[in-house]
Amino acid sequence: MKYFDTHVHFFPDKLAGKALPRLREISGCPTYTDGTRGDTLEKFAQWGCCGGMVLHIATNAHQQTSVNRFAVESQGDGLYCFGSVYPYAENALQAMEEIKASGLYGVKLHPDYQEFFIGDEAALALYAQAEKLGLPVAFHTGVDPLSPHLVHCPPDVLGKIADLFPKLTIIAAHMGGMDMPQEAARHLAKKPNVYFDTAFASHFLDAAGFTELVKLRGADHVLFATDSPWSTLPAEKALLEAADLTPAEKEAIACKNAQALFGISI
Repeated sequence: MKYFDTHVHFFPDKLAGKALPRLREISGCPTYTDGTRGDTLEKFAQWGCCGGMVLHIATNAHQQTSVNRFAVESQGDGLYCFGSVYPYAENALQAMEEIKASGLYGVKLHPDYQEFFIGDEAALALYAQAEKLGLPVAFHTGVDPLSPHLVHCPPDVLGKIADLFPKLTIIAAHMGGMDMPQEAARHLAKKPNVYFDTAFASHFLDAAGFTELVKLRGADHVLFATDSPWSTLPAEKALLEAADLTPAEKEAIACKNAQALFGISI
């Protein structure tokens, strides 16, 4: 069975050596690549990963252009990329048009690192633009080690956004909410325009809890993901293999759902 990782992070080579130690310090989590494109591809080969979707993040307005340029340059060799916008940038809506025109596959938002709440007025304008352009939006959802007591993307608010923008494809990372599976089940699992990804799920869900969330959401709306470099394909694969799901459901999660959603050949 093929595995396609829909939640990957890496950095320009010249920045990885500085960025990754700082992020390890913030998160308290080990890393399993050196944070570069090259090492990520090497790990993919070792782990048996057929490709990945790289989710880039612009943490301020000045980063938008360089982050999205790097995203475009990083595509190839089985790698596909999301761009990013900073919600309070004056040209955020234009940047989304450029993301679409450049052939990137969606927009990644990490409200904790970008320091906004997903219900902010500026953010609502982004969702409207993404809906108009047909760009999926991937959210870090639930708790984050950067601000563990202040959740910037809670599942209940994201559920309301899904209702406000019914044609917007939403990817709620971390099974709909890092460390918030009950809230994800309650507020997101029945939204037709919401996908869950499995990023880092092996660190906060057991097989029974994972199975329950998948069945509530529907296996056709779950995307295999690791959150590399913070987790590995073997770790997240083991969780999927242990789940009480049919072989067809597991294969859909592992690669087929991503292939259909993003229109890519895996």
